[in-house]
Amino acid sequence: MDQALLVTVVFLLAGTVKGVIGLGLPTVSIGLLALVMPPAEAATLLLLPGIVTNVAQATGPHLRRLLGRFWSMFLAIIPGTLAGGYVIAQGAAALPVLGAALLAYAAWGLATPSFHLSPRAERATAVPAGLACGLLTGATGVSVIPAGPWLAALGLAREELVQALGLTFLISTVALAAALAWHGAGSATLAAGSALAVIPALIGQRLGAHLRQHIPPLVFRRLFFAALIVLGAQLAWRGLA
Repeated sequence: MDQALLVTVVFLLAGTVKGVIGLGLPTVSIGLLALVMPPAEAATLLLLPGIVTNVAQATGPHLRRLLGRFWSMFLAIIPGTLAGGYVIAQGAAALPVLGAALLAYAAWGLATPSFHLSPRAERATAVPAGLACGLLTGATGVSVIPAGPWLAALGLAREELVQALGLTFLISTVALAAALAWHGAGSATLAAGSALAVIPALIGQRLGAHLRQHIPPLVFRRLFFAALIVLGAQLAWRGLA
């Protein structure tokens, strides 16, 4: 398949997933693209679609309160991502890490565990959670672990959680762009491809928002996470083989 067509199809699919469940753009796009190109190239293609699709999700009525509450976690993402970027810049070295991250994310999603962090535990784990999220973002381009489960354990209202995730993904993606540039893993050609990938990602996001009204969310989540287990296992095996 022509690479431009492949990128279009992947980001259309990834945008659709994000439109339906509110996350999954980097997970799907990097997971699929890493099957045919180095993870660093896949992450570079993600940058602009990731930033554009998360701006709207990150802004909203809870912005000031969320920044005031989670500023330490958000700030910790940045140095973690810069450090983790060394891994993805090594190419194939990132594959087993990416595969393991996808497997962990899928297992968490299928289990849908119910646990809650107290205010004291939240304060104690905010910086470690941000650093760990940054390290995995830099190493794999996927920023949902452990930030997603950590935020979900704080008892946020649905709209607050969606906005907090959007802020996390936005900060992680901007930090990833800096990490890729710092480690010399990007290129002008890939940057142009990233700009072109914005359009299918936005179309997919709009399509997913429409489909969300017709597909039971629980059914979709189970199918999505089951597919991620297969994809993560494949990437981990390729990286270790």
